[in-house]
Amino acid sequence: MSEFKKRTLTSLVLMSILFLSFIFPLILYILLFVISLISLDELFKIFKKIFIKNSFAVFFSTFLALIYICYFALVIILFLNLNFEIHKIKVLFLLSISISTDIGGYIFGKIIGGKKVTKISPNKTYSGIVGSFLFSFIVGYLFYNFEKEMLISNINLFVIIFIISLISQIGDLIVSSLKRKAKIKDTGSFLPGHGGILDRIDGILLALPIGTLLILN
Repeated sequence: MSEFKKRTLTSLVLMSILFLSFIFPLILYILLFVISLISLDELFKIFKKIFIKNSFAVFFSTFLALIYICYFALVIILFLNLNFEIHKIKVLFLLSISISTDIGGYIFGKIIGGKKVTKISPNKTYSGIVGSFLFSFIVGYLFYNFEKEMLISNINLFVIIFIISLISQIGDLIVSSLKRKAKIKDTGSFLPGHGGILDRIDGILLALPIGTLLILN
């Protein structure tokens, strides 16, 4: 099977699981647990490659990662438990911004290319940054117009989209920096055609907890 077919099939499976998870809360909580566990394992393996001869640094880095991943999962669970029917729409809104940020950056970076932003992520270009913001604004605005009543916030819509998109890109750079230091291309091979879990949720991992605070009324 070609990489494109693997990537497409994996994306369809992930979308199906995500769809079911926002219908059945139990599936969502199980999904969060699995994602957290695999992410932690991938980070542990990355730290082992970065700190080859320093077991304490590996332990300490993994411990900090554990604290943050637990915080990430707990924030999402508590946020949804406040009002699952309304807050699941808000979480989907935040996810749509993060995902469109990733897609916009990839498309503009591939089609337009141009000057590289940093050596941390060789594929990150200024055109990609523009594409990330542009796609996130379009998708975020369209989503908002479909769910206005559910997404009422004291903060301006475009400010929220800008912040979430920016943080998503920072999350991507952080994971790219770790991969560069570990001298690896992907964080894992759990998702055929995509790489590891962290390769797909690097921006989401950072943006979602902050996003829930921005749109919490």
